[in-house]
Amino acid sequence: MAKSRVLVVGGTGYIGKKLVKASLAEGHRTYILRRPEIGLDMDKMQILLEFKEQGAVLVEGSFSDHGSLVEAVKQVDVVICAMSGVHFRSHNLLMQLKLVDAIKQAGNIKRFLPSEFGMDPAQMTDAIEPGRVTFEEKMMVRKAIEEANIPHTYVIANCFAGYFVGNLSQMETLLPPNHKVVIYGDGNVKAVFMDENDVATYAIKSIDDPRTLNKTLYLKPPENILTQTQLVEKWENLTGKTLEKMSISKQHFLALMKGADFAGQVGIGHFYHIFYEGCLTNFEIGEDGEDASKLYPEVEYKRVEDYLKRYL
Repeated sequence: MAKSRVLVVGGTGYIGKKLVKASLAEGHRTYILRRPEIGLDMDKMQILLEFKEQGAVLVEGSFSDHGSLVEAVKQVDVVICAMSGVHFRSHNLLMQLKLVDAIKQAGNIKRFLPSEFGMDPAQMTDAIEPGRVTFEEKMMVRKAIEEANIPHTYVIANCFAGYFVGNLSQMETLLPPNHKVVIYGDGNVKAVFMDENDVATYAIKSIDDPRTLNKTLYLKPPENILTQTQLVEKWENLTGKTLEKMSISKQHFLALMKGADFAGQVGIGHFYHIFYEGCLTNFEIGEDGEDASKLYPEVEYKRVEDYLKRYL
């Protein structure tokens, strides 16, 4: 069976770049939406040109021009959207509704992967304000996809290692602490940590797989399901140094919202659900979901300790 042609929307972004690389590596004819809004952003332009040299096709299209989106979509079989949903950078989740309209009109798409790649919004109906907006918007996009009968797969990637592993899950830094580490509660709630390249690999493997059609794909590699305490211990074992542990109760942690801006409040809420409530691991995968580790055991995913070694 011929491999699907793939269009990546947001191909110059953090996870988008990795999706493009994974698609090319898997031998897919890979297209990247080149939006005129890129303007004079030289960094993004260079990324696009480098991908073009590697075999990707640049397709012009704009979210302010419905016709251009439809024409771009008509050239491929699969659309993957990697538009940012984080509040400390850009937050564009609802722009996907325009992409859904274009896919519906084009009528040729065999699979659409919207911008998910985090916590499962279907499990977050009781999320606290203001962070719940992320999950509500993702569910609005899902509703539009399903009402339009667009074939889809929702990829749940949990905690990106770049944001949660190297810093030992400390907020407001991407580097490991030198002396003290904040432990959320008792530090024994399990989370799931994913190397971003592995996220892209699993996502691309799912696009031609009938087992993932109209399902949620959970990325939960067994050896990367760890508590924060276990994460800190792995770092201490690598460095040979013991960090001072400072535990913060859920009440004191949530109180930090008072002095935070909107993006900070969103982040605090999400960390609360992950490290105090265990929202990534406190449920069983149902009939509408699949475990990527079981579907694709051949993937040699990066273990947390190997990811940590780059920070030594």
